[in-house]
Order: sequence, then C-alpha cells, then structure tokens
Amino acid sequence: MINELLIDLVGRVLGNGKRTSRGNVAYHCPFCNHHKPKLEINFTENKEGKNPWHCWACDKRGRKLKTLFNQTQATLDQINELKKLTKSRDWVHEKITIPSQVELPQEYLPILDNDNILAKHALNYLKKRNLTEEDILKYNIGYCERGPYSNMLIIPSYNSDGKLNYFTSRSFKKDSFLKYKNPDISRDIVPFENMINWKLPIILCEGPFDAIAIKRNSIPLLGKNIQNSLMKKIVTSTVTKIYIALDQDAMKQSLKFCEHLLNIGKEVYLVVLPGKDPSEMGFESFTKLIQTTQPLTQYKLMEKKLSLI
Repeated sequence: MINELLIDLVGRVLGNGKRTSRGNVAYHCPFCNHHKPKLEINFTENKEGKNPWHCWACDKRGRKLKTLFNQTQATLDQINELKKLTKSRDWVHEKITIPSQVELPQEYLPILDNDNILAKHALNYLKKRNLTEEDILKYNIGYCERGPYSNMLIIPSYNSDGKLNYFTSRSFKKDSFLKYKNPDISRDIVPFENMINWKLPIILCEGPFDAIAIKRNSIPLLGKNIQNSLMKKIVTSTVTKIYIALDQDAMKQSLKFCEHLLNIGKEVYLVVLPGKDPSEMGFESFTKLIQTTQPLTQYKLMEKKLSLI
C-alpha cells in the first residue's frame, strides 16, 4: 500500500515527482541535478518499513528515506514528520540531527596562476562558459586533481558573514560519467548570500553558473526548489522586486513560487527563458530579457497556470 502522505512530504523536500510504475515516483536528483527526473523512490514499503531509492544518472542510492532526507535539504521538522509516517525500526532511540558543517575538499586548489595541466583544462572549460578571471576570483572557484572530487570544479557558497555554507562541484572533463557531486549536507541555506544586496531586486535561478552569468544580485536555488531559509529571508527582507528565471521544465514550480510571493505582497517577474538557461544566454542577452519582462499579475498568473493544463 502506498502512503500518499509520505509522497506529499517527499514532494515538499525534493519537488513534485512523476509516478512511474510499481509504486515508484521519479524526482529530479538533488545530488547530480540532472535535467530529467532520474531519482526513483519506491513508496511500497517492505516489511521493515524501508523505501529504497536510486538515481539512474549518478548512481546515488540508499535503502531508507531517512538517509535521503539527512543528505538533502530536509528540515528537522520534515525529518520528524518522516519519522511519524514510517515504521522503520531504525528510528528507535535515535537522536535526529542534520549535518551543519561544511569544508572545502582537502584537495581543493586555485585555478589561476597555476601551471598544472589540469588547472589549464579547468580554466579553459570556464572560459568556454564565458566566465572571466574576475568571476573566478570573485566566487573563489577552484578545482581538485585527485580525491572524491578529482577533475571537478569547486564552486563555494558563503553566508552573509563570509563563512562557507555549501559548495557545488562540476566535472570539467569531456564525456565524464559523473558530472555533478555535492557534499552530503543540508542545502537549506541562502546560496551566495555574501553577494546579495537585499535592498535591490533579486533574481532566482537554478544553478551557480546561471547566477554567475547573471552577475547582479542573483541567487541559485541549487535545483528547482526554494529552500526554507531562503524563503524566510525573502519574506522578511525589504526586497520588493523578485525575478524568477527557472528552466522551462520547472514552469509549474515557477508559477507556484510566483503565486506565493504575490500573495505576500512582492512584485514578481516571471522570466520566460528562450530554450536556453542564463549561463548559455550570457549576461547581455539575459539582461535584455529581464528588461522587457513585465510584472506578473494575478490574472496573468491564472492564464499561465491554465496554459499548462
């Protein structure tokens, strides 16, 4: 028997899923951020009350939803809710905690002023994505030659105090099987918070490369969901104008965010991307696009929602 309340809870953590077969639901993977829903969860509990899950893109897997929640952006309240909805014996006498500390990989190295051949490959990759040396310095982008993040770029995120609160990684090797690998720590943060002026309009996008390409007051969601910490910051801040620039395959989620932000009195702009994400468009093209984007009204929002039916 499938627990619909459990599916609803997982949807609030990972975003809306797509039902497949045999009690499985597919989600966008929070570990590799594949553009298709590759992470499948089996919601038909076995005798031990466990729900196996597996990403067909990055091969991340586990036997329990507890493990998945601890490694993603789930809040403590959501983990406690999961405890109530599952019957796994693993919860007995266990204190629920979420990792809160993150450090850059020990193998992290700077890219600039580095004569190593791999550093040059990493730099070449970034230049092909239209990043400048100023961007690399500004965001403290590095790379790893060996270790679990070997041949990967490391893009740190810092909070308002300049303290590391997360990092993402992306392979710079052509045809790499594993393109993304992120730390096993909650993503319930405000990414690139040290770069944000909360008195000016903000732009919400999906990935760090998008935010870097946009350049001005842009926050990457590190996926397709607005985490609790970021939403709380938006709600309590004095920022009035918010641009939402997610990919076309996240239009339903974009409209959901637009509706919520409109309802709390924010001026919302839905940026409809022309088949390319901001990092592919580049700064100038994206800037022209948002300059022609009009504020979203409740009527326009309803039109957009109806068009998806």
